[in-house]
Amino acid sequence: MKEAQPKNTAVTVADVARSAGVSKATAARVLGGYGTVSDRVRDAVKAAAKSLDYRPNELARSMTTGRSGTIGVVVGDIENPFFGSAVRGISEIARAAGFNVVLANSGEDFEVERAAIKTLVAKRVDGLIVSPARQSEVDHLKEIGRAGRPLVLLDRAIGALDVDTVTTDDRQAAENVTRLLVSRGHRRIAYVTACDTPTHVYSHADEISTASVRERIEGFVRIGEEAGIGPMAQWIRVGANTPEATRRLTMDLLGSAAPPSAIIASDSLIALEVFKVARELGVDMPGALSLLTFHDAAWTAVTSPPVTVVRQPVYELGEAAARMLIERLNGEQCPPRHLVLPTQLVERGSIGTV
Repeated sequence: MKEAQPKNTAVTVADVARSAGVSKATAARVLGGYGTVSDRVRDAVKAAAKSLDYRPNELARSMTTGRSGTIGVVVGDIENPFFGSAVRGISEIARAAGFNVVLANSGEDFEVERAAIKTLVAKRVDGLIVSPARQSEVDHLKEIGRAGRPLVLLDRAIGALDVDTVTTDDRQAAENVTRLLVSRGHRRIAYVTACDTPTHVYSHADEISTASVRERIEGFVRIGEEAGIGPMAQWIRVGANTPEATRRLTMDLLGSAAPPSAIIASDSLIALEVFKVARELGVDMPGALSLLTFHDAAWTAVTSPPVTVVRQPVYELGEAAARMLIERLNGEQCPPRHLVLPTQLVERGSIGTV
């Protein structure tokens, strides 16, 4: 009877080979999935590995094959259901292709994002999927390519980078929802976003660092000005990046002398706080306030009234990004691809007529 391995000792290929009665080279071929061995030998090695609870040395394998079997993913806010759904889509495709996912959360902080990417590259991930916090900062993203790793941008395009990108039709979606509110007679329409500016006051789209939000604001402004509403900048609120900040912004908006008759929330976390504040203040929805949000979070369909949303194919965004990255890892050499997925406006009971 073979002596059991001590609990604090890692089982090696040599241990598996000894247990299976084969050479170390043969065991390595079976465990590494390369070379040719008989079915009998393969079964014996796998049985020995299972019996000994063998765990492969990923670093050693990556040094041998040049692959770690991992994909790095950096997102803006993992607490936001948007990113949670996208990461699920990435993980499903990655797992089916034999890759593990290493997730990092930037908190929409550029410095944190840069450090996370540096760490992931140092850990030899095979490729990265990133939702960049700033479209103006690209040097750290270019380093990914210089390190020989493919990069796919998720949800946020950067024109200065020639890499695969998966986004939704943010500008068109914003135009559609603004046009809907205008058609219902709204003229005081606020747009609230987590993105911030150096002065914490919005004056121009160039100040918005997140590409997707910038496109939404540009769509919002264009339709508002087209409708003759006037300077739209006065209705844009930035810095709603915590529940407390969103609450303050909403209280200021609804407590002003000329409160908005409609609010467009840039994500469902913002919309939830707006909804809660309106309820606390006794503001009738949709009689006195219409509410619309990007992202069809589960809660939006069960409130009273249910909230009108821009339904984004978030899970599919993640799937598409993972497929693109894996295709690059498998040798795809085509020019950079820019995939734009359509959104859907889902009208519910939170939009009224003025």
